[in-house]
Amino acid sequence: MSRIPLLRRPDPHGHAKVSFVELFFDLVFVFAVTQLSHTLIGHFAHDGVTLRGAAQTGFLMLAVWWVWIFTSWVTNWLDPERLPVRLCLFAMMLAGLLMSVSLPQAFGERALMFALSFTALQVGRTLFFLWAARGADLALVRNFQRIGAWLSVSAALWIAGALHEDLRVPLWVVALGIEVIGPSAGFFVPGLGRSTTADWNVSGGHLAERCALFVIIALGESLLVTGATFAAAPLTPMSLLAFLVSFAGSLALWWLYFDTTNDFATGRITHSDDPGRLARLAYTYIHLPIVAGIIVNAAADEFVLAHPDGHTDLKTALCLLGGVGLYAVGVGLFKRAVVGHWPWSHGVAVLVLAAAGPFVQAWPPVATSAFACAVLVALAAWERRSRAQCLVPDSATEDGDPSIGP
Repeated sequence: MSRIPLLRRPDPHGHAKVSFVELFFDLVFVFAVTQLSHTLIGHFAHDGVTLRGAAQTGFLMLAVWWVWIFTSWVTNWLDPERLPVRLCLFAMMLAGLLMSVSLPQAFGERALMFALSFTALQVGRTLFFLWAARGADLALVRNFQRIGAWLSVSAALWIAGALHEDLRVPLWVVALGIEVIGPSAGFFVPGLGRSTTADWNVSGGHLAERCALFVIIALGESLLVTGATFAAAPLTPMSLLAFLVSFAGSLALWWLYFDTTNDFATGRITHSDDPGRLARLAYTYIHLPIVAGIIVNAAADEFVLAHPDGHTDLKTALCLLGGVGLYAVGVGLFKRAVVGHWPWSHGVAVLVLAAAGPFVQAWPPVATSAFACAVLVALAAWERRSRAQCLVPDSATEDGDPSIGP
């Protein structure tokens, strides 16, 4: 048997190509994001379980993101054009579909389906990498041996929680906690040591592009919710206005991330001396509130389109102001990670949203939606004007191009 590892060849431009099979794999997570959005809407629709249901949806959102981002790290190293890697991704798509199907009942009757599919993705992908990377750099192999040890422990807790309903919540919280803190702890294992970010020599441009595409997935789901709800609602001037405001809000979400942040961040990680450190912080952890904010905002759009007039109820206010606020915080933290300082415009936007909270319940939902949209538009315009000051190039960059720096 050949001992040549199934790894990508070094790219002379430092940006590994995102393959079509990776994009095909992402289609599973279009469905997962839709399931999460509808699950959140369903929980808010039932009185008395709002807080618990929202917490469960947030927990599942984190779990889904963790599966996807871990897979993006792996395909950063593995070559998706090799047949075994493609077959592995196809098998993971099947497991991902089963996981996505189980999401609405993950804490109920489909707990075991969720736990088995989730652990199959996490542990199975790691085992495949250890086989595919045979003969590769020892530091890379050691890194995945440590990851495999951590994920095996969490897998036992996921399955135990699925089998014991009374212990499900605490066991799953510990299991997900193990997976979330693993990268920060360097996946330390006695006898195997600790991974460093130098061991994670990723293609920064590839990982940045993958995360940007996931943001597109979440925004696309938001547009689907807007279009489907508007198509099913009676056509009235208020519903038409709510539709236009929701669409404008989606454009503002896109503009804030892709016009003022993404290109600079891609250049920064591509030319970084330690791309693993930046990828761990800015993309593995900080992108979660960005995606979560979009999903919560999608739920808000459905609430507004279903009842555009009257008074803004609590769930609509929480989703509208909270979703936009969460997104603004996430993008602000992302800029903090790649620039080195917090953009105050994002803090001002969050304060404005919070200050409006006590008043919006007297407004029609479409007016509250328009207010949240106006905050987003103002923030995007502010960031566009102040980008030269916010995205300060490194002193080592002599030509003044902020996309070139360590």
